[in-house]
Amino acid sequence: MYTYITTGTYEFLKGLAAKYPQEKMLIMQNAQVTQLWHETNGQTVFQAPRKYEVIGFAGELATSGFVACNNIPVRDEGRPLFEYGFTNQAKSIEKESGFKAMRVLRPLSSDTYVVMTMWEDEKSFESWKSSQAFKDAHKMSGGAKSTENKGIMAGPSYVATFVVSDDELERPEE
Repeated sequence: MYTYITTGTYEFLKGLAAKYPQEKMLIMQNAQVTQLWHETNGQTVFQAPRKYEVIGFAGELATSGFVACNNIPVRDEGRPLFEYGFTNQAKSIEKESGFKAMRVLRPLSSDTYVVMTMWEDEKSFESWKSSQAFKDAHKMSGGAKSTENKGIMAGPSYVATFVVSDDELERPEE
């Protein structure tokens, strides 16, 4: 399975998703950006997307919720260790309160993996982050910021959060 990600205005991406109702697509947005995710076993309809192979997953993508994407750059020689850790934790998160879905995405044209978790709401995500299950999962994966994994990291990781909703978010005035 593959995930393709493109960005654009909310209206444009909503129209694109509506044009292909048979495809599994999901609009995610925050105050800075709107993304359209296309999950498929085939080709994408996007012109120039970011491309990923899904190497670990749990749950089903939903049409509403809170999404956290941990973007983790990994050196080529560190990929097997990184993938082993994160794909093995994919199923352990399913029993967490408010959990909806998880995807571990291997980049096909960069060094940055995306570990996406989807929750009922931000409160569910924050509860999981402060839980023992979170600590155990990150210990099992080696932790993106673990000192023992500094050799596999190609740079600092960062988390981007999004809302999945049928409503367009209000953008701050520029």
